[in-house]
Parts: sequence; C-alpha cells; structure tokens
Amino acid sequence: MDQYFGVTGSHTEVELLVDVPADRLWEAITDLSRIGDWSPECTYAGWLDGWSEPVVGARFEARNRFAGGLVTQVVCLVVAADRPFSFGWKVFGGSPDTEEHFATWHYELRPAEQPDRTVVRQSFTHGPGDSGARAAVRADPGNAAALLRGRLDQLRRNMTVTIEAMVRDIRNEGT
Repeated sequence: MDQYFGVTGSHTEVELLVDVPADRLWEAITDLSRIGDWSPECTYAGWLDGWSEPVVGARFEARNRFAGGLVTQVVCLVVAADRPFSFGWKVFGGSPDTEEHFATWHYELRPAEQPDRTVVRQSFTHGPGDSGARAAVRADPGNAAALLRGRLDQLRRNMTVTIEAMVRDIRNEGT
C-alpha cells in the first residue's frame, strides 16, 4: 500500500447510453466554455497558451468549487484527442513541466447499435501528485478508505449529472 493509503491509481467511471450521436456529444465535451453550465463541481474551463481546440499537448485551466466554499484552480494537459471517440487530460496543481499530475480524466465515445445514440464512458484515475484526496487522507488516516470511497462516489454522481446535462442541452438545441 502506498503512503497515501491507496489514493494513487484509485479509479471510478460511469458508462451511459445517450440519445445523441457521438459527433454532437464530442462537440459538447470539448467545448470548455460550457462546462460550468453542466458540472456540479467545475465552474470554469478555458484554453491556455493560444490553444482553442482539443489537441494532444494543448493546455487549459479549470476552476472547481467544493462544499464549504473551497475554490481551486488547476492546469490540465490534453493527452487524448481523437475526434469523435476520445478526449482525455491530466490535471496538475501547478505547471505540468514541474509537477506530477494528480488526476487523469477521460471520455470514450462509441456509436451504439441504434442510430443517433452513443455509449459514453467517463473515467477518473488518481495520479501520483498531491491532491485534495491525499490531504483528506493525511488529516484522517484512520478513515482513509471511507474518505476515498466517498470522493469516488461523489465523482461518479458528478460525471452522471454532467453528461446528462450535456445531452439535455444538445437535444434542446435540436428542437
């Protein structure tokens, strides 16, 4: 067991069948300007360094708001951008050039058997860098398993809420 009670490598994901085509869902997922409209946690995201689209190596910043009023800002590095099938990024508390990532997020999209439907899988994996989950475990090591399970459950709920909100907006645009 690592010094952070299993935080590194802990993983969660959701898989949903949605009533929108993969290319439309890809557009929503990669439209960083809209994430704050859909996510219960991420309130803002925007491209950095002149980037304006998902390309491996592109960077963006994001801001998250947590219970109790905590707001964090992170830098993300795109590690997967295969339109319209895959979009992924690593999350850093500071510069990707000098720090280890503390999370990896990934969306996989595949056409469903039914026309205009998509199977979307969103996943989250804790990385080796320092994170809020590590801070919580350090503060209460006797409760590490419950803290980590609670955070992963929260992330799964947030992923579902975010994807469902994206789909609602896409479907409403078509009416």
